[in-house]
Amino acid sequence: MTDQAPYPIGTPGQPWGDSEKAEWRSLQTRQRSYETDVVRAIESLRSRFDVVEYGRLDYAPDTYALLAIKSREWRDELPSVLVTGGVHGYETSGVHGSLRFVEQHADDYAGRVNLLVAPCISPWAYERIHRWNAHAVDPNRSFRDDSPAEESAALIRLVAPLRDRVLVHIDLHETTDTDETEFRPAKAARDGEDSVPGEIPDGFYLVGDSENPQPEFQQAVIAAVARVTHIAPADRNGEIIGSPIVAPGIINYPVRKLGLCAGITRARYTTTTEVYPDSPRATAEQCNAAQAAAVCAAIDFALSQ
Repeated sequence: MTDQAPYPIGTPGQPWGDSEKAEWRSLQTRQRSYETDVVRAIESLRSRFDVVEYGRLDYAPDTYALLAIKSREWRDELPSVLVTGGVHGYETSGVHGSLRFVEQHADDYAGRVNLLVAPCISPWAYERIHRWNAHAVDPNRSFRDDSPAEESAALIRLVAPLRDRVLVHIDLHETTDTDETEFRPAKAARDGEDSVPGEIPDGFYLVGDSENPQPEFQQAVIAAVARVTHIAPADRNGEIIGSPIVAPGIINYPVRKLGLCAGITRARYTTTTEVYPDSPRATAEQCNAAQAAAVCAAIDFALSQ
């Protein structure tokens, strides 16, 4: 056992049932607007890109249109690039960094790649600044057949026709202080487990695919982002969030086995970004710029090969 206070929902050691999940859901309040922050930004891009509604979430009384931005001049002979953000709704720069990339940089790749950008996969969680969806399910452990998260299932359906034709998939995330203060304790309580304290890395890092690591690709992205914000150092064990570093700022996960978004295609080049917005050394502007720089670097490297 740890010395941490028990999570306020549920009984320690017992997984949550429907009543605990309902209690948790009742405590989640809307703190920002998906319509204002995201939908309007996407709508402003309609003059330059196609906008696709690829699903709809019904969390009564709220409904959310799931929107993706797509190259208008789509050509099947070109390589395709998938950019995803907001799988975890509270990871703000994943959403706004992907929108920033489209607004400021996507035109640079016209005629060179097909772009498909899903900037906010979890709008209910975006509004409530949370990791989970309304059913206390983590969408980023749910990218698999018979997914328990409609957010994940909808994206899988969108990408399915392109799965074998995607060259690059970059999934934009953040690691925040609330991972340690809220989300890890909540997960432990939900699953009836002890909450084990961890350490939040100060800086940007990448999670590659242990089954397809592509080290030169990962290092090219790190080098580009290092010009925008600082890279997370390893901890005293030579690790970042419990995984050994394979190069400065880079760790690897078995992304398909874990049901992570980065595993939904057969792309040669895949990575998950992790920005640290709570660092005293980084601003929200830098975090958004770092995400956009990571996308550009990923595409540039892939095209150079």
